[in-house]
Amino acid sequence: MIGFVELGSPANKQGIVAGDTIIAVDGHRIADVIDWQWFSTEDHITLSIRTAEGTAREVELTREFGSGWGIHFEERLFDSIRTCRNKCEFCFVAQLPPGLRETLYVRDDDFRLSFLDGNFISLTNLSEADLSRIIEQRLSPLYISLHAVDQQVRSRLIGCARDSAIESLLTLTEAGIETHIQIVLTPQVNDGGVLEETLTWLAERNNILSVGIVPLGYTSHQNRFDSSWEDPSAALSVIEQVRPWQAARRSEFGIDWVYLADEFYINAGQVLPEASCYDGFPQYENGIGIARHFLDDIAASSEALRAALRAAPPAQWTTLVTGTLAGGVLRDALATIGPQARFRILEVENRLFGGNVCVTGLLSGRDIAEAICADTQSGSAAELYLVPDIIFNADGLTLDDLTAKELSAATPARVRIVTTDADGLLSGLHP
Repeated sequence: MIGFVELGSPANKQGIVAGDTIIAVDGHRIADVIDWQWFSTEDHITLSIRTAEGTAREVELTREFGSGWGIHFEERLFDSIRTCRNKCEFCFVAQLPPGLRETLYVRDDDFRLSFLDGNFISLTNLSEADLSRIIEQRLSPLYISLHAVDQQVRSRLIGCARDSAIESLLTLTEAGIETHIQIVLTPQVNDGGVLEETLTWLAERNNILSVGIVPLGYTSHQNRFDSSWEDPSAALSVIEQVRPWQAARRSEFGIDWVYLADEFYINAGQVLPEASCYDGFPQYENGIGIARHFLDDIAASSEALRAALRAAPPAQWTTLVTGTLAGGVLRDALATIGPQARFRILEVENRLFGGNVCVTGLLSGRDIAEAICADTQSGSAAELYLVPDIIFNADGLTLDDLTAKELSAATPARVRIVTTDADGLLSGLHP
């Protein structure tokens, strides 16, 4: 459905209005904004439209070269989201507690959102028409959750009756579609020799731009898992297995190619790789390289932070709210500022999810509010609590539907929402 039409645009001049729905362009039915962009490239097009009143009509549009049509859509997908049909034993959505908002339980497995947003998909629900469309429209790169290439292991992990993902991946990469691969590493399932086989298979293929390995995440609302890669020696074993791959790929192609989630290094007590080892951070949104980027950002802004500290009231202390995983990273970052840094760190346990969920972005508003309340009663509370903005979605809501105003009102403290970078720290030093 059209959400907005620019005044004076070709669409506006032909009477197209918000609420109308474009069914086809030059006879081609369109299912999403990608189709719209693909089929509306000419400067003269014919639209099949269903008006807001339900009337069907044909509209011819002409535009000057280089100008737009003036049409903006309410949603990028005009039909429903393609959902996952697998039964992955590690599926995080299946481990969520009841009572959260409905959108959190949607198991997105839509190749269009993989292209548009970088969402990881399984490839198990693609039809021949989908494959042809991806190749024809050059929907590249795509982000693929592969996990393993051994079919028996895949059957256990993914639980898909008709698993054609490997064949689909081959078809796409051989046609020039580039991909980023994700492996959710599950202890004693797809690690060790299985991981070696998977990396070997991927390394022999073209157009695999990167491989990201992330640890199994589990909540307390399931009974299949009670450990992942929290043990330092277990985490270190993964680092040591991957290191030769990184060295070999860098020697041959100039990039590490395979990257480990921050948790492996933090859990193993190892120094994080330098930023250059992440080769532009191709899997940053997958939790790979975030800690290194943060450390470097704080280090680069250390002089500005020290200057702000000198100008701040001498008795002012600020508390940084974070998940338990990032506590050590924050301490390392503050060490680059110097002893005059008047910041405290409040690590918040994730009681909503439990299990090994310890990243900041998955903290609930109530867990944070309760932790701040307890901290203010401890006698060592600071004047201000900085809460990272990554706990909020695009609508400004936490996982448990609190707004920033509601979260702040649930505590007796002064709370400020900040970005998770040097600017966020700087904002905590100003009234």
